[in-house]
Amino acid sequence: MKIASFNINGVKARLPALLDWLGEAQPDVVVLQEIKSTDETFPRSQVEDAGYSVETHGQKSFNGVAILSKHPLEDVSRGLPGDEEDEQARWIEATVVGEANAIRICGLYLPNGNPAPGPKYDYKLAWMERLHARASELIAGEECALMAGDYNVIPQGIDCHDPKVWAEDALFLPQTRASFQRITSLGFTDALRASTSEDKIYTFWDYQTGAWQKNNGIRIDHFLLTPQAADRLTACGIDKDIRSREKPSDHVPIWVDLDL
Repeated sequence: MKIASFNINGVKARLPALLDWLGEAQPDVVVLQEIKSTDETFPRSQVEDAGYSVETHGQKSFNGVAILSKHPLEDVSRGLPGDEEDEQARWIEATVVGEANAIRICGLYLPNGNPAPGPKYDYKLAWMERLHARASELIAGEECALMAGDYNVIPQGIDCHDPKVWAEDALFLPQTRASFQRITSLGFTDALRASTSEDKIYTFWDYQTGAWQKNNGIRIDHFLLTPQAADRLTACGIDKDIRSREKPSDHVPIWVDLDL
């Protein structure tokens, strides 16, 4: 089963690009971030015509996540537990049944946190604590599960073009990276790093300052797999060429193949 994650940066603005990529890459399941659409205005019919069922957790103009699947989606849940007052649409999860095994897929759009310090960074760290709690449940339940999406976390220096440039950014601050490490240390596998040790593998290039042309990117889109899912990992990759096309997102898709 091929499962992909893609921060689309506005699904209505980039619908042609999304549909083209779906036709080419043929993922079985996709988690989307930054759909920037309410549930009602999501271009559901066009995506369904491409062969996918759709579940969304939308928000007008900001945030928003979705799961697209060629397989039935069961037990869909929206919103990261732990704060009933949090109205930001950043979390969706569902179970997908493969040919022989099921997997719990959690799609996330972790807060950016800038400027730091400040209330936005406080929200980011609090959200990561809630994520740690949900991740702990997945590990304790010995579930075949993954958490995928735009984490807005640069885990290591190898994951950015120049660590000095990002030293004061919320994506790379020591407390951010430590919070991410606490989650992975529960027993999760970073699918890309389990597949390659190469550097200069990025998933995001800013629109400004010629970042794409200079390959000044960062790796902030991740797949974290429970041990039960990691045992089924056969491949992980990034569709980098998508970034060079017309009206691209500033992110590119990342995907895993799992023997399910």
